[in-house]
Formats: sequence, C-alpha cells, structure tokens
Amino acid sequence: MLKEVTATRYITPLREGGSLPGLVEADDLGTYVMKFTGAGQGRKTLVAEVVCGELARRLGFRVPRLVTLDLDPVLGLGEPDAEVQGLLRSSGGTNLGMDFLSGALGFDPLAFAVTPEEAGRIIWFDALINNVDRSWRNPNLLVRRGELWLIDHGATMIWHHNWPGAETSAARPYDAGDHALRGFAPDLAGAAAELAPLVTEDLLAEVTAEVPDAWLTGEPGFERPDELRRAYARPLLARAAVIHERVTGIEGDK
Repeated sequence: MLKEVTATRYITPLREGGSLPGLVEADDLGTYVMKFTGAGQGRKTLVAEVVCGELARRLGFRVPRLVTLDLDPVLGLGEPDAEVQGLLRSSGGTNLGMDFLSGALGFDPLAFAVTPEEAGRIIWFDALINNVDRSWRNPNLLVRRGELWLIDHGATMIWHHNWPGAETSAARPYDAGDHALRGFAPDLAGAAAELAPLVTEDLLAEVTAEVPDAWLTGEPGFERPDELRRAYARPLLARAAVIHERVTGIEGDK
C-alpha cells in the first residue's frame, strides 16, 4: 500500500490545476502536492491518479512518489481564502499526496528535445489509460535535471464514470492528434513491443491494490472494493495488447 502520512501544515494553493490542489507539509517532513477528496471531481480522480501513476512507475516512467495524506479539517481554520477553507473542511480523512519536485520546470516542446523512443513510450502509455490531458496546451510533463516526469493522471480511464458502458468505452481508439509529443516522431510499435507484455493480470492486481478502500467503497454495482479493483484492471489488460493499432492522429504510427 501507499505510504501513509499526516498533513501538518497547509502552505499554499496551486491554482494551475482545476481541482485546486495545495502544497502541504507532512509529519514525515516531506512536502507534497495534495489532491483532495472534497474537490469537484471527487474521489474517482484520486483513484485514477493512483492506478495510472503506479502503473507508470512499474513500467519504468518517472512519476512523483504517491502517498496517502490524512487531513484534519482544522488545518483550514486559518486559511483566508473561503474557497480553499471550504475545500479543506470537506476533505477530512484520506487524501492523495505527490512528492513536490523542487526545481522542476514545465515541459516546453520548443525548448526540450524528446527521442522517438521516449515519445512513443509516453504516447503508448497515454493511449493505454486514455489520457486526454497531455496536450500541447497542457502537457502535464515536468523537466527536472534533464529528465521528463509524468504528472496529473486524474483525467484518465474515462470509462470508470459509467461502468455499465465501460467495455464499449475502453474499446474506442485513442486520438493523439493533440498530444504534446506527437511532433517527435514517436515510435509506437517499439513502445508496444516493449511495454505491452509487461501489463499482466498480476501487475494490474498489484497496482489496483494500492488504492485505499475508502475511495472504492460504496460504488454502485459493486459490493466490495476488490470487485471494483478488478473492474479497473480488465479494460487496461484488454487495451494493452491492441491499443497501438488504434492510435490516430499521428502519421506513420502503425
């Protein structure tokens, strides 16, 4: 399971994100970007962050370390911003934290070169998880010490917003025409050959086990958290074998 820490100080909101994440300190002396259960997108965003972030890590991508952050709503009492205070009050309990990458810069495709191999691996992964939030407008990539880091996977696996239609939704192609890395001659075939065999039932069971029960309990149609974990794994396992053949928007991607 993810490491459990407790938030001890709310530092500042990070207004770049639509969910109003915040920078916090915790009792392990770490500094984290905190995403809240009380945010408008709800706990499914946090589930997606864990499933996709931990899957990315196991496939060899650089992803900030994830932890669960226990929040006492009392931390919001001294916050002057009413919106932030309301968010803190509504998010007591288990939230998500991501290591704050000090010194990291936002990815600029005009200033940072990406190899076809790395571009192909990232686009293949985004196709696997159906990431609609890695565009040139908002790459959700950071550059730190000359290396690319993947962040913000809350807008993925859109099928988990409608489980009865999940199988149909997960079978749809992935449009990479707006992807931040489409201009770097991505080697999708090479990425698929390398990564697809790694996405196994055992790996996905390991990844989904990282999601706290508190974020899975009470989902309509599922009696137990482990049933929902298996539902998250099934579309990813099915997509891994074929998704490179269903990527559109990149010339010569087959």
